[in-house]
Amino acid sequence: MAAPNIVNVSTITAKTAQIKLSSTSATEVVSNPASSGKVFKINNIIISNIDGTDDATVTVAIENHATVGSGTSTYLAYTINVPADSTLVLIDKSSAIYVEENHNINATASAADDLDVVCSYEEIS
Repeated sequence: MAAPNIVNVSTITAKTAQIKLSSTSATEVVSNPASSGKVFKINNIIISNIDGTDDATVTVAIENHATVGSGTSTYLAYTINVPADSTLVLIDKSSAIYVEENHNINATASAADDLDVVCSYEEIS
């Protein structure tokens, strides 16, 4: 099924994903499965460095397959530095993006357990 026409939607559900990047591998933030009949409007992505001493970098990608690592990635951010004890607002409401069916957003940290990701989005169907 194709993404729904967002002019005539029946449901908009507010969602928030909270992810700790506990490894240096790509980690799913949100995933819109194939044939979901939904489109996700990403309102914000916020990355927090919870390490009190060390900086870390983050890479965030949108991937054209709902399973992390099995599709082609297009980068929203690539090795962006997040200083110790600080927060990076990667996407805010003024620069919202849509995640279509069979796509995901994933994040990769340079150091395990240093970065948290919060993503606020709307599931539209």
